[in-house]
Amino acid sequence: INKGYIMNLNYGPEYKDFRNEVQKFCKKYSGVVITNRKGGALTSLSSVTNPDNKDGLKVTRSEWQKILIKNGYFARSIPKEYGGFGGDIDIIKNRIIAAEFASNRIPPPMGGQGIDMLVPTLLELGTEEQKKQYIKPTLRGEMIWCQGYSEPNAGSDLASLQTKGELIDGNWVINGQKIWTSTAQFSQMMFCLVRTEPDAQKHAGISYILIPMDTPGLEIRPLVDMTLKPGFNEVFFTDVTVPEGNIIGKRGEGWAVANATLGHERGALTDPNATMNRVNSLINRMKKETIDGKRLIDIPVYRDKLIAIQAKVTAFQSNSLRVLSSKINKGQDTKIAGMIQKLVGTELRHELEGFAVDIMGELGTLYEDSPNLRDGGSWQFLYMYYLGLIIGGGTSQIQKNIISERGLGMPREPKVQGN
Repeated sequence: INKGYIMNLNYGPEYKDFRNEVQKFCKKYSGVVITNRKGGALTSLSSVTNPDNKDGLKVTRSEWQKILIKNGYFARSIPKEYGGFGGDIDIIKNRIIAAEFASNRIPPPMGGQGIDMLVPTLLELGTEEQKKQYIKPTLRGEMIWCQGYSEPNAGSDLASLQTKGELIDGNWVINGQKIWTSTAQFSQMMFCLVRTEPDAQKHAGISYILIPMDTPGLEIRPLVDMTLKPGFNEVFFTDVTVPEGNIIGKRGEGWAVANATLGHERGALTDPNATMNRVNSLINRMKKETIDGKRLIDIPVYRDKLIAIQAKVTAFQSNSLRVLSSKINKGQDTKIAGMIQKLVGTELRHELEGFAVDIMGELGTLYEDSPNLRDGGSWQFLYMYYLGLIIGGGTSQIQKNIISERGLGMPREPKVQGN
């Protein structure tokens, strides 16, 4: 502006037409309800239905995934031969889809460890056969994955894992234990870190292996977490045998593959568009709940707090777009922008859910099957769930160290010397 230029922030006619297309889709599927008739566990963490519309179209999660992919509203840039839409990366179109879905309360695409973490890892490092075998059913929600990383003595120091894999007669024979394995009891597959080179240095002796969850010798024991749900599991391996070709990358080089997956995990744990969808649900709740006959949305101190959270989420969305834009602008440095996603996203989501619990007063203390429960108890459940995610996937303290050391180049945290 100082030089006489004016920045044009309009999307242009192409994007106006695209927005109209998305709006028509949202109108067509307004009130759609995601049912549990093919695996109720998949909807346990999501407020995907419109609570004001009890008679909307009912579809399964897998059916909804197929509808979104067909219309280009999910898996837009994943090639068609792997089950995606086959389009180009267009961050403006992605932003339009997210904004219209959030404002119209349209169920977002299914996420999870398979879609958000394994699929991009396979696209980057998998063989052609692995891509064709696993990506399509994963995108459609027909193949659910869990992550076999943590062990009782290998949490933050993941490279200390001891689950052992031996190559015998063309098969990996696996023995050991994993813990904190989310959704293992509902999954068909696991991507797992296994120590295959016992004499190598700890980071060099790990392989990344895909394991069907119905393989003999594999035992799952659910663990009830602080949400009062069995969100985690212990998984035990006793001579679990899978083909040699189930390895991603080279033998003993699984640490690099694991780090690629972890990079995708940090962004996937806190989708900013889903968070904005949640803000809109909070606004609707504040319009309905009252104190002494006055709507919560009309109480200044509550409205101010809501606006502050909304501003944070908007900024979080912008940061996510910056990370996404680096896929197009290859020279753009978004290293730190990507690193802060998990830290900021989990703490912001926990703040949002906690604010909803607070403003509902005594109703916010209800849980499980109370007749006065609001929105199915999702606010209480997700408040505890995101408290767990502040710890899980790398604690906030670990994330701050990563940002400090790898992002800002500051000195590494001193290591405690053993006796």
